[in-house]
Amino acid sequence: MPSRREFLVSSAALAAVTCGGVKEKAPRIALPFPLKRVRLLESPWLEAAQANARYLHALDADRLLHTFRLNAGLPSRAEPLGGWEKPDCELRGHFTGHYLSACALTHAAAGDEELKRKAGYLVSELAKCQRALGNGYLSAFPDEFFARLKAARRVWAPWYTLHKIMAGLLDVSALCGNDQALAVVQGMAGWAIRWARSLSDAEMVRSLDVEHGGVMESFLELYARTGKAEYLDAATRFEHHRVLDPLAAGRDELTGLHANTNIPKIVGAARRYEITGEPRYRDIADFFWTQVATARSYVTGGNSNREHWRTPPGTLAGELGPETEECCCTYNMLKLTRHVFGWSADPRCGDFYERALFNGILGTLNPENGMTMYFLPLASGYWKLFSRPVDSFWCCTGTGMESFSKLADSIYFQDEGGLRVNLFIASELDWPEKGVRLRQTTGFPRTPATAFEFQARQPVDLALRIRIPAWVGGKLRIRINGKQADPDGQTKGYATLNRR
Repeated sequence: MPSRREFLVSSAALAAVTCGGVKEKAPRIALPFPLKRVRLLESPWLEAAQANARYLHALDADRLLHTFRLNAGLPSRAEPLGGWEKPDCELRGHFTGHYLSACALTHAAAGDEELKRKAGYLVSELAKCQRALGNGYLSAFPDEFFARLKAARRVWAPWYTLHKIMAGLLDVSALCGNDQALAVVQGMAGWAIRWARSLSDAEMVRSLDVEHGGVMESFLELYARTGKAEYLDAATRFEHHRVLDPLAAGRDELTGLHANTNIPKIVGAARRYEITGEPRYRDIADFFWTQVATARSYVTGGNSNREHWRTPPGTLAGELGPETEECCCTYNMLKLTRHVFGWSADPRCGDFYERALFNGILGTLNPENGMTMYFLPLASGYWKLFSRPVDSFWCCTGTGMESFSKLADSIYFQDEGGLRVNLFIASELDWPEKGVRLRQTTGFPRTPATAFEFQARQPVDLALRIRIPAWVGGKLRIRINGKQADPDGQTKGYATLNRR
């Protein structure tokens, strides 16, 4: 029989990670567990994830492919989608990238084989579109959009859309084991590199003033997985110095900027630090995170008003309105927080993640039909406005769908000596390397307690580090097997229990 130990709680660096073709150079203090190792238990979180999954199942793959096929000169009888996926919308195709990510994440988080198959079908059909175009390009709009970008003519964020498609393919490759997805995204990357080489330095700098999402991050991820230096060079080409250089120097020059245009650039910087170990990129990510999380975010953890940082840091009282908290911003800040916490194990990151996830994510989904929101209004007297199933496809519809596909992410982290619990969400962790399973049962925030039950195949020494949230004032009551206990240590925002 496995040994059991129950905990009740109430109100030194890891080795560098090897990712595919490159051994990452930045050390981590804490590593999140893969999604496939964590399962949500009965709770509002599980209900939200299931509502989101029902929406993923309901969407017609051929409708998502419609404009891709038309752009490639292939036949399509599917009914066009509406909203930002209409055949005449310049951002068309972005949602298909989000959808690929969401299918892959849901497969990892819940073992959903049907969504894995659906993602595989989309990848195979997108590959046909790519082959028909013949040059590696893949999009739902013509490459003429990039000619307009090069010529500084008006165009709506073509690189933003290609980043979403590349990111979706990378997720399907990593989480579904789909080799074709990696081949397709490398074809896209080859086209992108050739396009960038056709621009002078001045033209490239000018093009980056148009929203380009996290395309730098996608190139870095390709470099990490393949070891091909051309991808690292391309990531450098897409580095937006006008935004990143002041941050590297410790200057907040964010006032007036479009928030979600810029957060993905910092996520890219964070990823570059992990891969290359270059301190400049950690400086960028650390300073930006501190400024936005502590001086540009509302008490809910969200940020922006009318999609922008419109005021100096720390000046938010006049910014409450119907268009506060663009949900994409919360999604991307959570991604960044996950990186920063891994390097620092700073409990402030855990506090921020909890605040933004509980307030800025969970409440933005309609549990009846899985629809999500664009903004989370903070002024009194306003209501929630949800998307429609086939007639919205806002940017936040896509990031929202991804957020609810990975709610089990960042609950647990492993470190050199044990296990960190960062979030109080009913869930089960499988840690096969240690031969340990952990079941966390909680009704938080309705109840101010959580219980941990361990099962182990054989005795194992383990340090359990439980985040002490800022809102408890440093006081935790702990019982082990029903008996009052004191932690073995209480440092840096964590109560530590060393046990066999």
